[in-house]
Amino acid sequence: MNPPIVMAAFGTTSSAMDTYRHIDAQVKTVFPDREIRWAYTSRMVRAHMKKHRNAAMPHLRQVLDDLHARDHRWAVVQSLHLVCGHEFYRLVADANHPEIRTSIGMPLLYSVEDFQVMVRSLAPLVEKHDDEAVVFVGHGTDHPAWCAYTALTHMLQERFGSKAHVGVVEEGYPQGDAIVRAVAAAGYGRVRLVPLMLVAGVHFEEDLAGEESSWKSDFEAFGIEVVLEGSGLGLYAPIVEQFCRHTAAALDVIPRITSHMMKQGAGPVFTANPR
Repeated sequence: MNPPIVMAAFGTTSSAMDTYRHIDAQVKTVFPDREIRWAYTSRMVRAHMKKHRNAAMPHLRQVLDDLHARDHRWAVVQSLHLVCGHEFYRLVADANHPEIRTSIGMPLLYSVEDFQVMVRSLAPLVEKHDDEAVVFVGHGTDHPAWCAYTALTHMLQERFGSKAHVGVVEEGYPQGDAIVRAVAAAGYGRVRLVPLMLVAGVHFEEDLAGEESSWKSDFEAFGIEVVLEGSGLGLYAPIVEQFCRHTAAALDVIPRITSHMMKQGAGPVFTANPR
């Protein structure tokens, strides 16, 4: 019995659920011989969708319980997080099921190669117009993984100079006011704001594109024209391909470890050490 794949996303309360459907179609194309299931890690999102839309968004434990009841002994749990932050480690804890073993597919930005792939994937947006700066805006985190955003900034600017920036809407660094000043100091009269998030959901609608107290309004206060890129990362083919490579690596671990680990009890395993 082929181990199924569980795509584990934070979830969204917006129409950006279409992004998950797009990813689902791509993953099924890459892994046609696997059952693909979805789980959602945000308790708030699951409760909101149940109350307001009567939509069932199962938690990872529910999905793993069901797979175990159908006699699966292994499953791949593919994280759809950007970095190895709080949400990822909560996912790892939830994947520690007492009856079914799990192999964890790593988040989008884990290895040096992942960052290099990201830079190549984002390059068409940066190169789209010579006269505009491009700012990629992520969620942010107070987890030590916050430094992933500065690493991506360094690699983008190594290639594109002051034309490319990365910022965050909540915890972490760098914040918006510093980036607004940097873009203005570089002499750009127009900036393209791009969500560095899997889905362009509520954060995009309010924090990036809102008419007041948003990245858009802050740039406009400096006299800088704003162009909004409304697609989340999950709609970019190279990004989904990168997640699929992580899934393939997690699947590849299972045959090599099954023989000597099945006797040791349940618990998640990794394709690499999630430092």
